[in-house]
Amino acid sequence: MNINKVKRIVFKFGTNVLRNEDKEISLSRIYSFIEDISKLHKKGKEIIIITSGAVGLGSKRLNVDSSDSLSIKQACAAVGQCQLMSIYEDGFNKYSINTAQILLTEDDFSNRVRYLSLSNVLNTLLELKVIPVINQNDTVSVTELAETGNPLYGVSFSDNDKLSALVASKLDADLLVILSDIDGLFDDNPKENPNAKLISEVKEVTQEIENYAHSASKGGRGGMKTKLEAAKVVTHSGGFVTIVNGKSPQVIKRLFSGEKMGTIFYPAEQLSQKRRWIAFATNITGQIIVNDGAKKAVTKENKSLLAIGVTKVKGIFSRGDVISILDEKNNEFARGIINYDSSDCKKIIGIHSDNIYEILGHKNYDAIITKDNIALL
Repeated sequence: MNINKVKRIVFKFGTNVLRNEDKEISLSRIYSFIEDISKLHKKGKEIIIITSGAVGLGSKRLNVDSSDSLSIKQACAAVGQCQLMSIYEDGFNKYSINTAQILLTEDDFSNRVRYLSLSNVLNTLLELKVIPVINQNDTVSVTELAETGNPLYGVSFSDNDKLSALVASKLDADLLVILSDIDGLFDDNPKENPNAKLISEVKEVTQEIENYAHSASKGGRGGMKTKLEAAKVVTHSGGFVTIVNGKSPQVIKRLFSGEKMGTIFYPAEQLSQKRRWIAFATNITGQIIVNDGAKKAVTKENKSLLAIGVTKVKGIFSRGDVISILDEKNNEFARGIINYDSSDCKKIIGIHSDNIYEILGHKNYDAIITKDNIALL
């Protein structure tokens, strides 16, 4: 990758990168990021920032433990977000660059209309030479702060790593730069194993690569696991991803000067915008388990999913929802927009399409999920 040729760049700053060892805001580091990003902006680069840190900053300002309760976390997010945005606004203002605050919830992605509207707004801001500064709206969205309690329910994003990937995917960004407190992807946890080796390039996120992921560092919510998930989203959207150590001096300047650092992920087979939304951007409300014949028809023959191939239905969902498609070993291999609600699906399990009307008294489609509405994972 020739990094100087990239046009549209998403930067993601983790909580631990924005704070110093005393858990105070590291103004010198943030202003260094702002200075280097401003220089890229002046060169005509289109910049989007995804920032964490609101809960941590609010917790410090209020002198409370943000782990006490969900309402305390939400209060910390509200207070911290004001402080966080004022820093970005003040910093970029010194370089005569306008910023825009955008706070998002999972519904902004799972709702197709809002998803498309968000894209229009962000593209307009970029055309106006504005730098969008984006964070999850933790004050009203609790999915990142607490479990939903439903084991079948999957949200479109539950951390800012995934959020940054969804934004990069939706905007067809050329590059996502994830600034963390680690040098990149290692073959083991370098904080526990001093002999761990840095993996400088990843051509494809295979199961072996995913096995290298380790748990979140203290103070953050993600860890390498969520960063790899983010990499899969962006690379399947045609973009590059790089993970670098945000605590390394002048890391952005050095990266865009061509210095080799961190781990770079290369683009993979690209999905269409619609299939990206199905695969990555929307909430999952249920599951359908299919037999081997149905799996082969969907994955190898590009066919629709028929009721005759379904063996089990889990969860409560409505027609038009996105659900997971699993094989008989409970491995999720695809997601799709369902043509029947869960109660109807349970009635037509294993049934030939010709008999659907006889059983339900109505027939939306021959298929449970049509092939154009299936995204393979």
